[in-house]
Amino acid sequence: MFEKIVSILQEYSGEDKSLIVPEARLTADLGLNSLDVISIVVAFEDEFGVEISNEDLRTFQRVSDIEAYLEQHAARR
Repeated sequence: MFEKIVSILQEYSGEDKSLIVPEARLTADLGLNSLDVISIVVAFEDEFGVEISNEDLRTFQRVSDIEAYLEQHAARR
């Protein structure tokens, strides 16, 4: 799952995959803006078969937050 998350984040951030680590902050470290975050949420929803509410989205500060959320809520594929 983490590799898929990294691939999606890399696509939108343009950062080297080696910089997309669990501790990386989405905006400060990966340079994502609010439109990027909305786009990655749609990509995560499509990839993992989950709906992410705006309330849940606000909890995504670091890559590890996304991973934990998806591990808990994603449909098993």
